[in-house]
Amino acid sequence: MRLPNPIKIGLLLAGDIIALYAALIVALFIRYGWNFNEQFMDLHAVPFTAIFPLWLLVFYIAGLYDLPRLRNNLEFLQTLTLTLFVNALLTVSAFYLIPALGITPKTNLFLFLVAFALFESLWRRTFNIRASFREGLNRVLLLDKSPLAQELSRTLKENPQVGYAIKAWVDASERPQHLNSLIREQRITLVVVPAHLRHDPESARMLYELLASGIEVQDMPTFYEAVSRKVPLGSIDESWFIEHSIGARRFYDDLKRGLEIATAVILGIALLPLELCIALLVALTSRGPVIYSQVRTGKHGQPFTLHKFRTMRALSADGSAEIHGAQWSGKHDARVTALGRLLRATHLDELPQLWNVVRGELSFVGPRPERPEIIQRLVAQIPYYEIRLIVKPGITGWAQINYGKDETPADVMEKLSYDVYYLKNRSLIFDLAIIIKTVKSFFINHA
Repeated sequence: MRLPNPIKIGLLLAGDIIALYAALIVALFIRYGWNFNEQFMDLHAVPFTAIFPLWLLVFYIAGLYDLPRLRNNLEFLQTLTLTLFVNALLTVSAFYLIPALGITPKTNLFLFLVAFALFESLWRRTFNIRASFREGLNRVLLLDKSPLAQELSRTLKENPQVGYAIKAWVDASERPQHLNSLIREQRITLVVVPAHLRHDPESARMLYELLASGIEVQDMPTFYEAVSRKVPLGSIDESWFIEHSIGARRFYDDLKRGLEIATAVILGIALLPLELCIALLVALTSRGPVIYSQVRTGKHGQPFTLHKFRTMRALSADGSAEIHGAQWSGKHDARVTALGRLLRATHLDELPQLWNVVRGELSFVGPRPERPEIIQRLVAQIPYYEIRLIVKPGITGWAQINYGKDETPADVMEKLSYDVYYLKNRSLIFDLAIIIKTVKSFFINHA
């Protein structure tokens, strides 16, 4: 039986919920024997039920519902262990700092944590082994031997839990009779073809016949996007952007703008004491202005002034760290101060950008805002680079959380493939997921 990914995630979530309540029942049974039912109903059911959604949220932030990551390797074990530890701390804090929950368990909480760690480890290990549901995988025929197809083949081989298995891989010039025989023998359910075949009348007729016989057909860019969650820029042309209506979305844009203003104002007020402390530390630890302002390129190429806490040594009279023109900051940039490294690692240097959000120059989610001088170079070097300017740049974005810093044109091309994916699929739900994943990346990288 072939299960779609949302059903797999739902099954995984249901298993986690069962594990939570099973651990609580077992802990109470160990402590109270056959009277555990009374303890559960009278004292523990409500407060633990109030805590469990927080556990599930932490699991989501840590990536434990991200199917491609669900493998029984060291990285997954470390992530699961870390999330259990964080949830334990949050639970202890909640029970002892929120009197309204009504209980402050010690032994019971310890027994619950041990039981849940055991149940969850067994459940997750079993799920990861069976996550691909190997008997129900989509059986794929690739009619493409391009480098893109080779990359895709490696990705699917390493991540069967995504739901696809390549059963045959031939060149697009294969004769239809051979293809039909191959499809029957391998019980193919999905055929992936190069995009240009759609425009060849004979090939289009063959693909139509496959559709009519119940075989799903996708072009390579569409399939690659679904698997990798980025757009293969080398396999599309200008018509692709028109076909997918990558442009203004008025309702989404207006609603997003209103929500961002309200959020930025609330955060700005709540974090004002922290911002004042950071400003004082910056002023005391290095020479130069506390706030570093720099011109960036915004929506439709309009320049705006971006504000950040200064993290580099001031090398010029205006407080800039650049004396030889605009340049990217590398991973081990010698210009960054000791405090600056801490601010960058925690992203606290970006707090003044809340003012840019209020002014409507910056969004919480969007492509990274770049310097005008660098934009001019990249537009000349990178195909379709200017398309990312149709929306406001963002403090975080799909490219930022999936790829590192821009240090080479190849890095820019890779990040642009993620930016274009965001432009095509942007929505409030997607924006919220990116914000949560940004928290997750901070949680994983800095814990």
